[in-house]
Amino acid sequence: MGAVRGVLLDESVLLSDDGDDGPLLKPGAEAVLRRLRYSDLRVGFCHDGEISAQKVTFLQETARMHSCTCISLTAPDIINSLNQMLLEWGIAGDRCFYVTSKKHEAAAYEIVGESWVIVHIGVDCCYTTNNEFLFIEKLEQLPLTICCFTKKALKNLSLLIIGYLMKPSREEDFAKRGAFPMYPTDNRLMFAPLSFEFPLESQLQEVNAVLHKATDEIINFKPHTSTEFSQGVSFSTGMRELERFIQDHPECCLIDPLNNIYPLLDRHKIQQVLLGLQEINMKDHCRLRAPYFLKTDAFNEPNLRDQLSEANLSFPIIVKPQIACGVGDAHNMALVFKFEDFKGLHVPLPAILQEYVDHGSLIYKFYVLGTNVFHAVKKSMPNASFLISSQEKNGLKPITFDSLKSLPVATDDQLLSVGRLKCGKELDVDLVNSAANWLKIKLDLTIFGFDLVVQEDSGDHVIVDLNYLPSFKEVPNADAIPAFWTAIRSSYESRKTN
Repeated sequence: MGAVRGVLLDESVLLSDDGDDGPLLKPGAEAVLRRLRYSDLRVGFCHDGEISAQKVTFLQETARMHSCTCISLTAPDIINSLNQMLLEWGIAGDRCFYVTSKKHEAAAYEIVGESWVIVHIGVDCCYTTNNEFLFIEKLEQLPLTICCFTKKALKNLSLLIIGYLMKPSREEDFAKRGAFPMYPTDNRLMFAPLSFEFPLESQLQEVNAVLHKATDEIINFKPHTSTEFSQGVSFSTGMRELERFIQDHPECCLIDPLNNIYPLLDRHKIQQVLLGLQEINMKDHCRLRAPYFLKTDAFNEPNLRDQLSEANLSFPIIVKPQIACGVGDAHNMALVFKFEDFKGLHVPLPAILQEYVDHGSLIYKFYVLGTNVFHAVKKSMPNASFLISSQEKNGLKPITFDSLKSLPVATDDQLLSVGRLKCGKELDVDLVNSAANWLKIKLDLTIFGFDLVVQEDSGDHVIVDLNYLPSFKEVPNADAIPAFWTAIRSSYESRKTN
């Protein structure tokens, strides 16, 4: 009995009753098809000769959309059709799932023992198997069922199932790059989505580790509920259920523990962590440092001007909410040019007032995946002189922006001007790699990123932001995805050992 290499879904698990405009997919089917498309499995649709031509056309179009094949299974040629599919898929020695909700389909039973396993959808029982028949309640449980079957079939104790939790858009970004295969990777990993729509405990008992983007599950933030910032963060019901399970089952491995992620939710905590960078400054290298900063609970504090001076802050100043991610306004920021700008400023409080570093309109995005460090260069905000000159006609009003959507970047003309003025201050990769290793130990995180700028006049290397589980989309797949898998494997082995 080999691993699952292919999946064939019949129309009974895909099609719902026709809508006003014709055939529709069942609720949840679209998400499963997206996951299967990038699963490293062969995927196909099938239908019998009884369904309407309109449904056949709809199935064929849906199959093309998801890069699947679509075949007709009509007696007495069912076995020949399926064998032909196996040849086209190039499957030998592995198993294929035939997924159906037709409980008494004689044709399905004909293929038992011919490399096929029958998966019945819509029965009232959990994952069970006798190696030829599986029974699951809903189609959404299919990915985890595939991974569980393969692990049992291969009898390989080192094969790990990594369950993951993140918002759909983030999941799809990773999946499109081939990061979440359901067929074992070279270092023996398989990936299955976890769902809060089903009992989480039964899913967690099937996986070896959980990769999560906890910040996707923040639903609220109340900064004054506790002196400890993280206590003001409210997670979704599902994430709280995960926290409780981990407390009761410490053997369940999280990549990464929530306590390790909390500092990256808090921009004030991030700044405090970055202050420690001075420990790794090296002789004959540029200075590595945190930006100057000040935390404020109110923009009208009577001694704010004095506090700015004590913090070595001069205008312009970038203003960021203290909450770094997870809530809708966490990325609503402003660049202020004079003290009067603070009056009526619409940035959530408490806030971090941070030094604006002239950096030649270039930002370096670093990605740490286990022991691998990658970086990319991107256009960034113009130097202060360009910003001031462009804003003077508006009376130097604050520039407000969402850093995820509308970050003001330098124009090509500004980049050319900066290039003529630059004093030869270049990125010191060795120094920043040392910073990456220092941060990895300090934070005890598997996958994280940070943004760095090189100050034009001094050459100071200033880390201006930290974030957990970034998409690292600027890193080529051939480099990033193997490093991603290796980081997860190493993290699991390290945490289980400890």
